[in-house]
Amino acid sequence: MRNAFISALYDLAAEDERILALVADNGAIVYDKYRAAFPQRFINFGIAEANMVAVAAGLAACGKIPFAYTIAGFLTMRAFEQVRNDVCLQKTNVKLVGIGVGFVYSDLGPTHHTVEDIALMRTLPGMTIFSPADPEEARQATYAAAHINGPVYLRLATSRTPSIYDGNCRFEPGKGVTLREGNDLTIISTGNIVHEVLKSTAQLERDGLSIRVINMPTLKPADTDIILHAAHETDAVLTVEEHTIFGGLGTIVAELLMENGISTRFKRLGLNGRFPQGYGTYQEMKEINGLSQNHICAAARHLIEVREDHGEIIECSNTLA
Repeated sequence: MRNAFISALYDLAAEDERILALVADNGAIVYDKYRAAFPQRFINFGIAEANMVAVAAGLAACGKIPFAYTIAGFLTMRAFEQVRNDVCLQKTNVKLVGIGVGFVYSDLGPTHHTVEDIALMRTLPGMTIFSPADPEEARQATYAAAHINGPVYLRLATSRTPSIYDGNCRFEPGKGVTLREGNDLTIISTGNIVHEVLKSTAQLERDGLSIRVINMPTLKPADTDIILHAAHETDAVLTVEEHTIFGGLGTIVAELLMENGISTRFKRLGLNGRFPQGYGTYQEMKEINGLSQNHICAAARHLIEVREDHGEIIECSNTLA
């Protein structure tokens, strides 16, 4: 996913001299080709994320299109004041690129695990949020971000993200994508964890269940229609996110369901009131934190089996302590 973004940024810079690459003392190797081709349009600010974002806003005010790239947690939290006041309040044309969302930096611990970024960025007026699920989607989202006149937050995993499309990915800002059709349950997900959802769905289908899977590569503005149609057409809705359940994808979906008067069985699967736990491989982190294939399948089966009155939304969130 990271390499797809860098490749797209290189192509954009070759077409438009307004494109700038800003980094905060990371991405040195992956930017080698870009830096060699456009040395005057590559700026390394060192470990100074807030300064990078403030300068990006100034460059945008001068007609440039800066892509400010660094680890997602440091970009969205350490530099939040600058993102709010210099980028969004001033409506500057800055593209914020957060790398390593969720806990893909599995062995670096909770300081590098980013599970609050959606909640933070969606509070900001004028901010568009893209959360691609595979490399091709990331590439197309980068092009889309460059052509939006205003702040964009592009949240990415790393270079190890597997593909989920068979060559027919078509990214459209503001639109969700139905990856599988089904009637028993809809699973809505975003970002890197979509691949784990698809593995889980394959297992559930082998057990005779009919599962709809929706990928949400744009979180702001969210695709209201695809969510509401799924809630009408299936018996229950499960959201799965590598993020806190507070303020993220699950909150977005819950808000839309409630505001449109839709009652359905509903569950958010994600981190509930705690930071990511453990160290190890990325797969081990998903297992430890309740987001592995087994956990997703268990949550889906439980939701399907619940026989409560459909007039009540049942909030059965991940309660791992």
